[in-house]
Amino acid sequence: MLVHPNMDPVAIDLGFVQIHWYGLMYLAAFAFAYWICRFRAKQGRAPFRPDQVDDIVFFVAMGTIIGGRLGYMLFYNFGTLVADPVSLFRIGSGGMSFHGGLIGVMLGLGYWARREKVAIGDIFDFAALAAPVGMGFGRLGNFIGQELWGRPTDVPWAMVFPRDPSGLARHPSQLYQAFLEGIVLFAVIYWFTSTTRPRWAAAGLFAILYGIFRFLVEFVREPDAHIGFDLWGWMSRGQLLSIPMIMIGILVMMIAYYRNVQPVFVDPTPPKTDKKA
Repeated sequence: MLVHPNMDPVAIDLGFVQIHWYGLMYLAAFAFAYWICRFRAKQGRAPFRPDQVDDIVFFVAMGTIIGGRLGYMLFYNFGTLVADPVSLFRIGSGGMSFHGGLIGVMLGLGYWARREKVAIGDIFDFAALAAPVGMGFGRLGNFIGQELWGRPTDVPWAMVFPRDPSGLARHPSQLYQAFLEGIVLFAVIYWFTSTTRPRWAAAGLFAILYGIFRFLVEFVREPDAHIGFDLWGWMSRGQLLSIPMIMIGILVMMIAYYRNVQPVFVDPTPPKTDKKA
């Protein structure tokens, strides 16, 4: 049996402001997204130029934060939202939803693609590569903050979380998710996109794999206390939300390979502007 190191969730305390590890994980996620975007763009393997990356990461960040918070309140805490609408803005109290963040990112990138006249499928395919490591960082933030822990177990690597009032040894499910949704998912998508695939194929594969990984981990993750199980005494809210992702992902991949439309990669050289004397 292992014991959680009980790290202080506050990484930096400046007195007038506290910087939490969870917030630093978000910064690390956006920093990685910025790096991978510029790396692939400089290779000419992206639907945008390196000088467009700043705008893309901005829309991703806004979509993640706004969508993640709104999704959590709608999917997991709707009663509180109705009774106290202002609770939506109490981000410091915790509560972010991956599925809500995903919708927010899709809307943000969709707006950017329309504005820049880029095929939405191409930018979504690229987002499928940039997202996994960021999700892995987020799960590490959950682990440090001792939240979203697993169900009680007697496996050799079971962990006791000091902030868990039950004192039971549990699955460190945050680490399972960090490994599957972060490392494994990134490795597969990176390999998959190393050669040219039909438009929308990478986005479809991302939806399938994330949905499967999340569905499986939910069997060892403790369901939200105020929700419990949604169906049949074992299906959690996370599993219920993951099923449509898997189904949509399969459909998207089938259509992608049936249509077999090739993505458009952009010349990394910024366009020249005419200078007038």
